[in-house]
Amino acid sequence: MLRRGFGALALLACCTLPLGAQSGLRTRLTTELFTFGTCGQPLCLDGALIGHGNHFIPAQLAGTGSVLAVLSNAIGTSVANTPVSAASSGTTFQFEGGVPVKTSSSAGPIFGERAQTLGRGRFFMGVNVTGMHFERLRGVRLDNLSFNFTHEDIAPAGRGDPDFENDIIQVRVAMAVDLLVTSVFASWGIVDGVDIGVSVPFVRTSLSGQSVAQILPFGSGGTPLHAFGTDINGDPILTAVATTDGAATGLGDVAARVKINVVQTRKVGVAILGDARFPTGDEENLLGAGKFSGRGMGVVSMRFGPFSPHANIGYTVRDAQSENNGFVANFGFDQLLGSWATMAFDLLSEWQVGDSKLQIPGTVIYTEPYPHTVQPTNIPGQKDNFMSASIGFKFVTARGMTFVANGLIPLRDSGLQPSVIWTGGLEYNF
Repeated sequence: MLRRGFGALALLACCTLPLGAQSGLRTRLTTELFTFGTCGQPLCLDGALIGHGNHFIPAQLAGTGSVLAVLSNAIGTSVANTPVSAASSGTTFQFEGGVPVKTSSSAGPIFGERAQTLGRGRFFMGVNVTGMHFERLRGVRLDNLSFNFTHEDIAPAGRGDPDFENDIIQVRVAMAVDLLVTSVFASWGIVDGVDIGVSVPFVRTSLSGQSVAQILPFGSGGTPLHAFGTDINGDPILTAVATTDGAATGLGDVAARVKINVVQTRKVGVAILGDARFPTGDEENLLGAGKFSGRGMGVVSMRFGPFSPHANIGYTVRDAQSENNGFVANFGFDQLLGSWATMAFDLLSEWQVGDSKLQIPGTVIYTEPYPHTVQPTNIPGQKDNFMSASIGFKFVTARGMTFVANGLIPLRDSGLQPSVIWTGGLEYNF
């Protein structure tokens, strides 16, 4: 049974390919929304006077371009960090004198971890679907993003001289980003106190957006040196619109897990858990992080009748250049409401180590014709420390199948956030 189950997961993983995107979603996001006219590359101006059409491209490629990396990397990071179901669920056992003895009574947590393992020879399999509609990036609404692309500094040195260096392309972006993750997972109690498992996600990422660009000439009077083109009267066009739309479906980042129960009494359990996420998702189509990540955690759980609190403390290591390592701290409980129902609650958090690798470029300072500054974006520069409240229920049927319903609500304006992340699924423990 186990071999067939794991074989089916592997077959699904191999056969799933990205669909529905003519070019990668990451490329669409960082180019199509910022390409205007027929020039063919971001911020190239068809209607500028000769020699001026490429003057804003360095801002897109260098300083302000890193803002676009924040946006695209935030989506890929959110895909890769979609919560994985608890490593073991349902009633757990250990053998005492050759007789299986229950070590838990409730159906267990949903995203938090408890110390109990499944028990020798027992299996846990399931599938869940998680959906989210992203609405904010570091607290700024995705339908109200603002980018200010500045002119390159040309001779003579000193930004603002000549005065057309003060011209700005202001781009306002409205986006919609949706994520749907279907995860198939399985765990096996290879011996008493040791579980191994795998989770295979299948991801659909869709995005759409519209940008409105406005050239803000600094000088007064005369013909602007920078324009998107000319109208039928030969007048310069200073406003342009661009759109993008696309979706991709495919395999996400596969996770492998192992949990080792170190101490287990009637009341208290202690375990260590390690999991690894492999870069099997297509990074260019925003189906995965593109790099390996690993997590190690210590797990403590207790049981007081129907009430079972737990705590998870650990550390996450990420190989991606755009992602930070982080400390993990989760606290919660599961409460047996009846023989067929369990409520689960968790506070899930991760705290960045070091300064955020998703850096916002600094303020652009002008010296001529008078000192003034321009902010490249309304997205704040900050650490992305995550905290969410998770509340859900498990309902056990007469045939032993467990239905799962959960809502996860972000509590901090960090990274790319929806208002709520919903999860529904089925689990079977045998």
